[in-house]
Amino acid sequence: MNHHHTQHTSFDIDRRLVTAGAVLTAAGAVVACTGMAVMAVAVFTAGQRMIRAMDVPPAQQAAMKWQQAKEASRAGVQAWHSASDAQNGSMAR
Repeated sequence: MNHHHTQHTSFDIDRRLVTAGAVLTAAGAVVACTGMAVMAVAVFTAGQRMIRAMDVPPAQQAAMKWQQAKEASRAGVQAWHSASDAQNGSMAR
């Protein structure tokens, strides 16, 4: 006779430890979220104070820089055309 003896092992989990772990994880998540919210408020407030303290608002600074870039671009194109015209004129002689 061939008897197979299978050994059944049970997987017993201590539910109290699992519950305690879940509670601690949830509490840690709440503390972490609260910390991130406090940090975000601090950074936002500091940014507002910095912008208020500026002599020229960021939007106006951006507009001035954009105007400077356009003028520099125009000047570059004019210089390129002048150099090109001068070179073509000297070659025609």
